Amino acid sequence: MSDCIFCKIAAGEIPTRKVYEDDAVLAFHDVNPKAEVHFLLIPKQHVASLAHCSADDEAMLGQLMLLVPRLAAEQGLGNGFKTAINTGRGGGQEVFHLHVHVYGNK
Repeated sequence: MSDCIFCKIAAGEIPTRKVYEDDAVLAFHDVNPKAEVHFLLIPKQHVASLAHCSADDEAMLGQLMLLVPRLAAEQGLGNGFKTAINTGRGGGQEVFHLHVHVYGNK
């Protein structure tokens, strides 16, 4: 989507501090961190929210979730971390591109 900030970040149009990247997923530090470590994982393909996912997105969702503990540990959160997926305006979602928040303190 041309007006989606996360699509622009995934396309390399907006610089970010990357944590991880492969063909389908990008992880990067949150610009407004809520903890000592706070990063986001996004699918590179635009999906507006978790509520917009279908069975076709099962592999992508699994990939995101399996990356969370690995990347959290790599970022120094070996003792634990929090995750959040805000979904829809009522769920606090501000950027309408599916993203997983991972945060905690070392």
